[in-house]
Amino acid sequence: MTNYKLTKADFNQINRRSLFTFQWGWNYERMQASGYLYMILPQLRKMYGDGTPELQEMMRLHTQFFNTSPFFHTIVTGIDLALEESEGTKSKEAVTGIKTGLMGPFAAIGDSIFGSTIPAIMGGLAAGLATTDGNPIGIFLWILVAVAYDIFRWKQLEFAYKEGVSLVTTMQHRLTALTDAASVLGVFMVGALIATMINFKFTYAQDFGGVVFNLQETLDKIFPRLVPALFAGFIYWLLGKKGMTSTKAIFIVIAIAVGVSFLSWWLKVPILGV
Repeated sequence: MTNYKLTKADFNQINRRSLFTFQWGWNYERMQASGYLYMILPQLRKMYGDGTPELQEMMRLHTQFFNTSPFFHTIVTGIDLALEESEGTKSKEAVTGIKTGLMGPFAAIGDSIFGSTIPAIMGGLAAGLATTDGNPIGIFLWILVAVAYDIFRWKQLEFAYKEGVSLVTTMQHRLTALTDAASVLGVFMVGALIATMINFKFTYAQDFGGVVFNLQETLDKIFPRLVPALFAGFIYWLLGKKGMTSTKAIFIVIAIAVGVSFLSWWLKVPILGV
């Protein structure tokens, strides 16, 4: 348990950083992790003390992969801070489970509604009003929607924090269930990401006396999406090697792609495709 209780000033500081700096430092290795850590770093220092081993431990935790919709990430942040405020470093497992389990669903909901659907509707409305009679009302409506977005994001944090406090005080059994469910959902989401985001397959096919042997179709009958799973496993193994970094792994993947392409050209036989 920490000796610090978050204040209204803390929530305002987190929200300001959320609105203006959350996407800073985005990268292909850990995506929003550095922005997430920067957003709550002043509060972590107040909770654990500046330069303490506990602070370093939790900072390392928050630099792990994180990526979700900018319209919902403060919900995760509020629950996270409530857990850490009440349990300190003992909340590591729960915090990891919450972040991993909620980032996927919130990404899908936030991006589809606030990142695609509403902008398409409001953009079409503004363009329609502008092209018909030069009416600027659509523009102002769009600005109001953007302001409503920010208000929505601002209000989430304190609400989620208060709910998180109740989880770790009066509803401990629900916290355990929520952590377990989030952990399972996180594993499921990682598996789904591998199956959907890694899109390449064997294109090799051979004609044996009028019967075409298609390697990918045969593999799909045995184990659909086996090739992406094996490739993800290879990258995971590769990153566990001493001295290996994500940048080096990316160059290795590029070298493999170039090598397979050259082999396909040299043999005049397609091997892999996307």
